[in-house]
Amino acid sequence: MKSRTLLVDGDIVAYKAATIAETPIDWGDGLWTLHAHEKDVIISMEQFMETIIEQSGCNKVITCLSGDKLYRKDVAPYYKANRKGTRKPMLLNFAKKYLSDNYNGKMEDKLEADDLLGILGSADNTTVIWSADKDLLTIPAYHLIDGKVVEVDEEEADYHFLSQSLIGDTTDNYKGCPTVGAVKADRVLTQHGATWRTVVETYEKHGLSEEVAIENARLARILRDGEYDFKTKEVKLWAA
Repeated sequence: MKSRTLLVDGDIVAYKAATIAETPIDWGDGLWTLHAHEKDVIISMEQFMETIIEQSGCNKVITCLSGDKLYRKDVAPYYKANRKGTRKPMLLNFAKKYLSDNYNGKMEDKLEADDLLGILGSADNTTVIWSADKDLLTIPAYHLIDGKVVEVDEEEADYHFLSQSLIGDTTDNYKGCPTVGAVKADRVLTQHGATWRTVVETYEKHGLSEEVAIENARLARILRDGEYDFKTKEVKLWAA
């Protein structure tokens, strides 16, 4: 059997399991508490991991997790600034550590889980990426989507990257090009060509410079093979 590795977005798996494990309890007289048990988190994650490993047909797994000092915050300090003060599930750190210890965890301090998935997934054809994040479609690789392994080629991945550079991501606090959502981005790229020049011209029509477009593109860019040096820990920022 040919060796194949499933690359898992551990951030998403851990967050979901830790969230659904939380149970509110009403003690009466206006007193409520929130409870969570580690065993519920473990059961949830193990069941899910078993399912996607089987669906992928892989015989190895790497669980990718985000580091703490993300390089995108050097590109734009406002990146994910909207998440400050947001409560995280009580057992999130426990869930991440369990995944790391039991499902071959991998983490790089400057990188998000997405970037590790992108780098490892685009390196060769012996991996399959699982993530619920649509941004991973910007990576040319095999992906596990709705229980089936599908290939995203380089042309399709580049199209998604250009589209994301236009749309932005309010969840991550970068806005993209004003008034451009998914439908409009698709129309613009289809009618005028899926090129960087089309992206720049769309920004310019809204009174914004190519520098603004590049900043959004660098935030949207999920790193690919060759765009990060594991020895020096240096990121190669995307350039037009």
